[in-house]
Order: sequence, then C-alpha cells, then structure tokens
Amino acid sequence: MRGSTCTLVAGGLLALAGILHAPASACTRLVYLGANGEVITARSMDWKEDIATNLWVFPRGMRRSGQGGPGTPEWTSKYGSIVASGYDISTTDGMNEAGLAAQLLWLVESEYPEPGRDRPGLAISLWAQYVLDHYATVAEAVEALRQEPFVVVTDHVPGQDRLATLHLSMSDASGDSAIIEYLDGRQVIHHGREYRVMTNSPPFDQQLALNAYWREIGGTVMLPGTNRAADRFARAAFYIDAIPKSDDPTIALASVFSVIRNVSVPFGISTPDQPNISSTRWRTVADHGRRLYFFESALTPNTFWVDLSKLDLSAETGRVLKLDLGPDQRNTFSGESSAAFVASEPFSFLGI
Repeated sequence: MRGSTCTLVAGGLLALAGILHAPASACTRLVYLGANGEVITARSMDWKEDIATNLWVFPRGMRRSGQGGPGTPEWTSKYGSIVASGYDISTTDGMNEAGLAAQLLWLVESEYPEPGRDRPGLAISLWAQYVLDHYATVAEAVEALRQEPFVVVTDHVPGQDRLATLHLSMSDASGDSAIIEYLDGRQVIHHGREYRVMTNSPPFDQQLALNAYWREIGGTVMLPGTNRAADRFARAAFYIDAIPKSDDPTIALASVFSVIRNVSVPFGISTPDQPNISSTRWRTVADHGRRLYFFESALTPNTFWVDLSKLDLSAETGRVLKLDLGPDQRNTFSGESSAAFVASEPFSFLGI
C-alpha cells in the first residue's frame, strides 16, 4: 500500500509540475447527482473581456446549416432549447426541452482534423447547438457522434489572432455525462456518470490523473487554491461530492451554486502572461429534472431563471426569443424571467 501511494503521489507531482508551465485556461463545469434522482449542472464562464452574451430561446423546427464548407450538415431542430450566446455568433451553453445540457469550454491543446469528402465540416460555433437540436440524452448523442458525421472546423476568436480551441461537455436528466475533445486531430470521447467535472488544460485524461493525486491527499486535509484549471478541477471534484444530498431542491440548488462560486475567479483578476486566466463573467445552472435554467452575472446582484415549461417551443407557433443582457451582462432581472424575453431574429452563427 505504501508503494502504491508513493507512486500515485510522485506521478501526481510530476504531472502537476508539467502543467505549471503549460498555457492555463478558464471556465469550470460540474454535475451534481442528488437525492431522488436530482441532477443539476453548473458552469462558469471566465474570460478577459465581455463576450457579449445574451440568452436566446430557439423553438423546434428551425432550419440550420453547419457553416463548415462543402458538404456541411444541414438539419431541422428536433428539440427547442434555451442557450447563452458568445458574441451573438455561437452557442456556448444551454439546455434543451428534453433536459440535455451542453457546454463549450476552452482547451488550448485542441487540434481539429481537416474536413474531407467522408467527414464534412461543422463550424465550432454550432457544435453545442447541433447537440441540443438533435438529442435527448447523452447516450444518444455519444452513439451518433462516435460515427463522426462531421469534424469540427474552428475559426478565430472575434477580435483576436488566435483560433478558438474548445472541448464539449454534455449532461442529461439521468445523470449521464460525456466530454468530447479533439487531440492530435482525433476525436476522444469520455462517457459515463463519473465524468462530472471539466475545466481546461491539460486534456481530460491528464486532469483525471491529477485529481487522483488530490483524492489521495483528501479534500479535508488540503485542496489547491489557485485559479489554474487543474486546481479548480480538484476543488470542484471534491466539493460536488462533499455537499449534502438534500431532498429539498432549493437547498440542492443553493449547494450547487456555492460550489460553482467557489471555483470562480474573482472579478478583476487576470494573469498578464497567461491571458486565458481571467475573471468569471457569468455562471449558469441547469436543473435537468425541473427544466429550469438559471443565470448569474458577476456584475449584477440578482440570480434569475427561466422555466422551460413556460415557453412555447413548438415548431408551429414558437418564436425565436431574446433576453438582452446588456454590456457585461449588467441588465438586471429577478425570479422567473421567461416573460422578459422578446421576439427577435435569430443571430447568425459564425461560419468559415
């Protein structure tokens, strides 16, 4: 036992030393499995500037193009969804009416393959929306995406010289979870209820190895406290298991909010030589069973939510709706806010 512990600790320290010199990134996602089948997913959005996020409601029956060049997928949305946009050119986070949630987080190691005749391209701006439009469960999505009906095609971050390098997480009302990365031009899928936490660099398999080191130490003894991705992963993984599994959904939500706030980066914090370590700008929490989608901006005092059951998501009468959150998401809303959305033309997804 002593030998295995020493090996684990040594391996963890070596991996930790390696990532100290790797580019660090932002955002955290976690999934809570509570009492009576309660499933709640939370994520933070950390970025050095306002990403012009607004909330959008998309009904079923929307026609879409994958915006990825010749042969790009085209489809009609099967499920309605509520999403948080990035720069109003992409879906960065959201949940559909079946209770499937999807999130995009930064992963600097991402390397996407070149599209070809057998594998057309899908613009990275539509990656999460493709999942929300098509699938009701993680298992259904994973089964389809393993066949690689497309490859993700990236583009530059608006106003920046660097390409968007992202990985995708999914969770559903059953508590199932999956994380999809593109590494060395190859799709890598981690699928299972155990994959409940995701941050950023290093790639997910290395994050799991680092977290095994911290699990051996024990979170009540010591937890890493910096804003680095691996440290946030360790804290999120410990606390999402440590919080009580309450029968009261209000207490469960409060517990999940407390964890995602714990792994958020204080507003105004930045790391000059590592520009992706940045302030948390907003947080979302998706209650899968009750179909509630919560939003919290770092610059307003109120947390508000949308009850998907109050939205008309039908293909026949449903309309695209927008909730304008304002610059830096400063516009203030309170309580259940579906009535505050207004009919709008949908934003145009960024394509190649």
